[in-house]
Amino acid sequence: MSAMSANHHHRVQTAFIVLACTILASCGSTGGSSINPVNWITPYKVDVIQGNFISKEQVEQLRPGLSRDQVKAVLGTPLMASLFHADRWDYVFSLKRQGVAPQSFKYTVFFKGDQLTRFEGDPMPSEAEFISKLDSKRKLGAVPVLQATEEQLKAAEKPSVAKPADAAANLPTGPQTTVYPPLESPKQ
Repeated sequence: MSAMSANHHHRVQTAFIVLACTILASCGSTGGSSINPVNWITPYKVDVIQGNFISKEQVEQLRPGLSRDQVKAVLGTPLMASLFHADRWDYVFSLKRQGVAPQSFKYTVFFKGDQLTRFEGDPMPSEAEFISKLDSKRKLGAVPVLQATEEQLKAAEKPSVAKPADAAANLPTGPQTTVYPPLESPKQ
């Protein structure tokens, strides 16, 4: 009897799968994208930030004559440094967000020996502009004040006046040892 019910269950499951495939196939053949239920569901896509973000404020710190170490301190390690173009560093940055066209920025610095000679590239966003691009338009509520007032500081202070007799009673009497459980279970 149980073999028969298992066989029946398998047939019902197979029929359901065939029916679901038929419905999905017919949805794809209607031609109208708004009618297709598959298009009603949009998966969440994570924001993808790749490369070295360079802000307008960082670019403003560049000037000819800086050493390679100074440029690296301002802009960070270059994303691309070629053996064939040792006197050129490329900084590439891209931002891909759901519902927004991908944005890409490129900035190049040129050296002669160890000295920065020139720099060029796309106009870079300021740090505030970049953060506003990342803002998901979610409002999480008001940000609490993160500084305590003088009254709050005084209220938080608790005078700890210990009496000599009480202090001696709270001291440990001997060396304390801590017992830890074994790292591995004992072999059986």
